[in-house]
Amino acid sequence: MAVENCSHDEEAGLLTGKISSCSKSKCWFQILLASVSVVLVISVISWYPSFGGRFIQSTNKKGSIIISKSLDNNPLHFAVVGDWGRKGAYNQSWVAAQMDKIGQGQKFSFLISAGDNFYENGLSGIEDPLFEESFSNVYTGENLQKPWFAVLGNHDYHGDVLAQLDSALVLRDSRWHCGREYQLLHQLESSAHGGSYVEFFFIDTVPFVDEYWQTYHKPMDWRGLLPREEHLVQKLQVLSKALESSVATWKIVVGHHPIYSEGSHGDTVELIERLLPILNTQKADLYVNGHDHCLEHIKREDSSINFITSGGGSKAWKGMKPTPNKNGVKLYYDGQGFTTFTVTSTHLHISYFDVYGSVIHEVDLYK
Repeated sequence: MAVENCSHDEEAGLLTGKISSCSKSKCWFQILLASVSVVLVISVISWYPSFGGRFIQSTNKKGSIIISKSLDNNPLHFAVVGDWGRKGAYNQSWVAAQMDKIGQGQKFSFLISAGDNFYENGLSGIEDPLFEESFSNVYTGENLQKPWFAVLGNHDYHGDVLAQLDSALVLRDSRWHCGREYQLLHQLESSAHGGSYVEFFFIDTVPFVDEYWQTYHKPMDWRGLLPREEHLVQKLQVLSKALESSVATWKIVVGHHPIYSEGSHGDTVELIERLLPILNTQKADLYVNGHDHCLEHIKREDSSINFITSGGGSKAWKGMKPTPNKNGVKLYYDGQGFTTFTVTSTHLHISYFDVYGSVIHEVDLYK
């Protein structure tokens, strides 16, 4: 099988309160309604597949979904791949096969998608066959049958964004989970003092990019995000508070767009201005992204954060930006591949794999 080389690409309560004075029939109705609500809440908690752990899904008043996982599993292994959904083409299937092969040894607990899940224009609806053609029918390996936690990319916004967020997709493939903003908490060790954790903070970066809002740009599905500035302010406030209150040993933030990148898209200035200061202040350890179709590791002197690009899930070889500055660049691989992570309470190890499944770069961080 030959590796395909391409150079061009176009650029998604319980009822609370008290019963005071009411008729007997009305009281019984409220009691019945409250009982139904209890059953629904229990069903939501039990519905999400366990995959050997315990997942709890809840929705707050702003609609942000929080997923928490509580399970002793030290070390934790997971993989990240972005920019993949092309019905297996452009070596998507080959990358998937290599991920499965590596997963046999690493025993992934879950996988993370860094966005641009379905090319070129996202999903057309919850019944779009592209979901199976680009996801279920490609990532068929035994070691990839784990939860997939996804963020949205700009290509996903060209279609029906709400379809990717709909729980109906979970009925089509129980591995799938996608949200605008959510958290994933994984226990590494338990102790009398609470143990140690790694916490993931998933954020939708697409609305930050000014270009997508211009009239000349291809239409985007902005439902639920207007007014824009109010949405962005609320999003950043929620993330800042979540990072600040986290007791995790490792804090990993996942979004689609890079903060810094030497790839063809380059830095995302809106994220440098608005997101990066929060990540620095709240001491995030990693920012993980896709968007540029390459593999990168950047560690600049002016930030304690390691910037990890894992956007090599399918179409790649797009070249570097016109004027690369190479500030803090430890790796730039202009091709297909993926990354894997091994996390303990004191050590975080990242391996970069190319399309052939060979390790091309490694990162070791310690606490």
